[in-house]
Amino acid sequence: MTDGTTTAESLSVAGLRSALHCPRRYELAHVHGIEGDEEDAIGDRVALLRTAICDALRSGETNREKFEVVARDRLSALWTDHEESFHSRAQRRHERRVLEATLAAYVERVGGDHARGIERLAADATRGDLIGPELSLSSTLECPEPDGGAEPDREGETVTIDATVDYVYGDGSSIVGVRFVPTLAPLGSLRYRSEWAGDVAERFTDHFDTDSDAFEPDSVGSLFETAVVLDGLRRLRDRLELGDRTCRYVQIPLADRSATAVNWVRETVETSLEVVDLTDVYVDHHTYGMTHDHRNGTVDDRLGRVASSLLSGPYDPSDRWDRIADHACPTCDYTVCCQDYIAGEVRFDG
Repeated sequence: MTDGTTTAESLSVAGLRSALHCPRRYELAHVHGIEGDEEDAIGDRVALLRTAICDALRSGETNREKFEVVARDRLSALWTDHEESFHSRAQRRHERRVLEATLAAYVERVGGDHARGIERLAADATRGDLIGPELSLSSTLECPEPDGGAEPDREGETVTIDATVDYVYGDGSSIVGVRFVPTLAPLGSLRYRSEWAGDVAERFTDHFDTDSDAFEPDSVGSLFETAVVLDGLRRLRDRLELGDRTCRYVQIPLADRSATAVNWVRETVETSLEVVDLTDVYVDHHTYGMTHDHRNGTVDDRLGRVASSLLSGPYDPSDRWDRIADHACPTCDYTVCCQDYIAGEVRFDG
């Protein structure tokens, strides 16, 4: 990745994820700006928790019990103004209890430690925001020649890729970016792996092999996101004059019901949170040994090639269409206006 000054265009991590599922989906959603019609009630609830937690972190309260009170009061105020269609008042009360249990689990698991980590980091930083929600980060990289040889004159052009974290805190000699997500399901096998070497590297490589049956857009997208966030954190570190601290990236799910226990008689909800650090599973230790920085040459190179191909177009999914149709089309909001899907569904005999 580079600090090049001639920026061709900008992309987002969300756009990259769409393109990995299907280039046509990327075109419709991120080039033409066609919005999907799916309502996201879970995303809206996650946004409430995200805002409540970030506001509590911004309050400067580091005592765990007092921190929870601040966050809970903020969540209560946000919930009062939250408009969502529930089938009954009982359901609304239940969903509020789930949010409160999730908040309590966050505070119990990491809340106090992260609040103190932000306080320590802010004391060392020269300037700049550490708390979002959705704190903007970006990575600028040079465009290699896209696969297939398209647009060979792009040499020297750069592309900026945008990502967000919800806050940044200090942990010893590291700065850590934290992003709240609905669930960890999109991580796939990354959720249970601690290093790049092995099946993670193989699945990543196989996803881009047209002779392979592998189709891992979510896992590949998560590795791309990690690359962008870590580079963005390095840039933030340098702007804040925080020296040579290493950077790490953590995701915390706020809508994962797999660990939630409900007592319908007592009307209580209890849950726990799993915190996943994606840094080590991204790091190629061979590359790290040479550069002494958290990088992965294979992922970074492929990230540049995918970004360059999106800037060049066209967004033709034909080389992977069978796998895309099997995996991406069943849950895609854009099939009604996708010529590739319609052509595959509408055939005439004769």
